[in-house]
Amino acid sequence: MSNLIEQAAKRLEELRRAGVDSPDDVSVHPREHGGSDIPPTPEAMVLALGERAAAYAPMRGLRDRRSDKPVASDAVQARATQEPGRHVNIDFGWLKTRGFITPEAAMSQIAEEFRVIKRPIIRNALGRGGNRIRNGNLVMVTSALPSEGKTFTSLNLALSMATEVDSTVLLVDGDVAHPSIPGLLGAPHGPGLLDLLTRDDLDFGDALVRTNVEKLSILPAGSRHRRSTELLASEQMASLLREIATRYQDRIIVFDSPPLLATTEARVLAANMGQIVMVVAADSTSQHAVNQALATIEGCEVVMMVLNKASRTDVGAYYGYYPNDEAT
Repeated sequence: MSNLIEQAAKRLEELRRAGVDSPDDVSVHPREHGGSDIPPTPEAMVLALGERAAAYAPMRGLRDRRSDKPVASDAVQARATQEPGRHVNIDFGWLKTRGFITPEAAMSQIAEEFRVIKRPIIRNALGRGGNRIRNGNLVMVTSALPSEGKTFTSLNLALSMATEVDSTVLLVDGDVAHPSIPGLLGAPHGPGLLDLLTRDDLDFGDALVRTNVEKLSILPAGSRHRRSTELLASEQMASLLREIATRYQDRIIVFDSPPLLATTEARVLAANMGQIVMVVAADSTSQHAVNQALATIEGCEVVMMVLNKASRTDVGAYYGYYPNDEAT
């Protein structure tokens, strides 16, 4: 009997170390072991503890008490290695109704306009110009104020770049306060950029969303965080940017960022960028607002301006008239 009691005590201690809440007076319902009201025997106590250990076994790998960090169980890890990466099929018909570039409208006026816009950006990103630009393949698209068309420009620029033969594109939703890229493309919102900065168990590849455009991937903004500005300004963010910029030599990373005068996140991101595309709404944004926004940019070698919502343009006129966009 003493041997059984020792086994029960040993089992109880194992459960406690595994993180299972086990009361000192382990209760065993009498009717579960013989149907009488006699107090449980040591044999019944060992059996009950064994059953409790089996019930909690799948949970043991979920948290390492010594490090207090989530750890995936073997089953979770096995399932993660078997499951394919996240993927979204972009609805090009819907995008076309919104004025975006689509593969079947490759010869449209809007497509030609973005060919003109992307050419110097690609040249700088891949080092085909005179002097090589530091972080040239990190391209931030922003504006002075909301509703000037920076998301419209970001997505169209990424879609246009994805048609290139010599480069791939990663579109990052850097507008962490008001993410809109996933909604436009039907992609999941998380995990994403902020999760990569806050979760040790998340790999970069796990946060990516692949698309039915062969050379275009998406990185969502991820879970909202009350210290998002500090996270974007952290050394961890700088390290992440270096990783995604250097992992593939042909990759161009396009950030859809917040407006410069509306939040501080865009200013923080700008410090790590090689190129900035600033979108200005025609007949709407004041010169004063543009100058203020430009004054917030520090440390970026290349800043380009894109005039959006213009009533007329001669670029791409050869391909015929294309309706003005209504993007925000």
